[in-house]
Amino acid sequence: MPKGRREVPPTAGLALVPRDFVAAGASLERGVAAFVEQTWAQVECSGTAALVVALATLKRLSGRRSVVVPAYTCPLVALAVIRCGLRPVLCDTRPGHFDLCPRALAAACGEDTLAVLVTHLGGRVADFTMASAIARDAGAAVIEDAAQSLGARWRGRPVGGLGDIGVYSLGVGKGLTVYSGGVLVAQDAALRPELRKTAAEMAPYRLDWELRRMVELAGYGLLYRPRGLWLAYGLPLRRKLRAGKLIEAAGDDCCAEIPLHRVGAWRKRIGANALKRLPGFLAAGSARAAPRRSRLEAIDGVSVLGDTEGDAGVWPFLQVLLPTQQARDEALRRLWPAGLGVGRLFIHALADYAYLEPHLDGSGIPNARDFAARMLTVTNSEWLDEDDFEQVCRALEESIH
Repeated sequence: MPKGRREVPPTAGLALVPRDFVAAGASLERGVAAFVEQTWAQVECSGTAALVVALATLKRLSGRRSVVVPAYTCPLVALAVIRCGLRPVLCDTRPGHFDLCPRALAAACGEDTLAVLVTHLGGRVADFTMASAIARDAGAAVIEDAAQSLGARWRGRPVGGLGDIGVYSLGVGKGLTVYSGGVLVAQDAALRPELRKTAAEMAPYRLDWELRRMVELAGYGLLYRPRGLWLAYGLPLRRKLRAGKLIEAAGDDCCAEIPLHRVGAWRKRIGANALKRLPGFLAAGSARAAPRRSRLEAIDGVSVLGDTEGDAGVWPFLQVLLPTQQARDEALRRLWPAGLGVGRLFIHALADYAYLEPHLDGSGIPNARDFAARMLTVTNSEWLDEDDFEQVCRALEESIH
């Protein structure tokens, strides 16, 4: 267990340093665009807000109204679709994976399909070729949800820049952060002014929200350390776990009221400064993940999601599948409250959240439900030392056997 009052974060985020707050900052938009090898990027107040702007723009330009989303993903994705007055259509995943099942995707697409969300979840790279081909056959747009995968590459190309629109998150724990932020990119130059127009109409400047985010970003700079996280993250987490509030503990208690406002210049400058350190941070994370993945997969019954040949994801955490839900739950009983960076990504498949159930058809998603039942995450933070990682591995072994 971490020594003293220390907490390992559930995901490896880029910590801020003092010079990020004081150095002259370049343009965050230009910096992120260059990082993902695009010529244009648009900053929004969250990854969810970026998705709302993307969907609202496509809706305005099309008469279609259905959006195909993975049955296992962040609940905010479904809420963004609903927020735009569109109909979310769930697509089951491949067995033992978060990626879209080809057969289910073909069945989910039709004449009313506005867009298909291809999700690169947790730093792993989705099968873009398959999903894009099926979406194109239906005449639908392709939106890449790369919220957790800034810096990942598909066949040498940055994810997010492959489809019609790409969405990244600059939220806490997503690598680069401005505390709450998001980025849009678009391949079609004619679509970019439409996205700007939508954002101008939907996301005004809000001084109250910006002041709040400035304080939160300063707090992140101070507390995103093992001792600070014990206070800001660990204590509240354990209170929720003791009360049996698993949805709240995982951060899945999402609100339908999605904030929409502009990001201020100060936070953008901090993000632009920190972006200079992101390539080295991601490279170190990849080097750290390789032996950790090998050690985990040496445990009988454990598998870890990785990359297919030609792809190179990023590693904020490792997605670990256990053989049964019983084994997964026993491992979490031991590890989730222990401060070792082990937890759950999302509690349920989308249709199984009470607040989403009225809006979704939960039939035909057995693979997504199975994935939700057997998966846990192990942080790839540099603050998880080798002794603590071995403690995680032993707990997994004992939970299975």
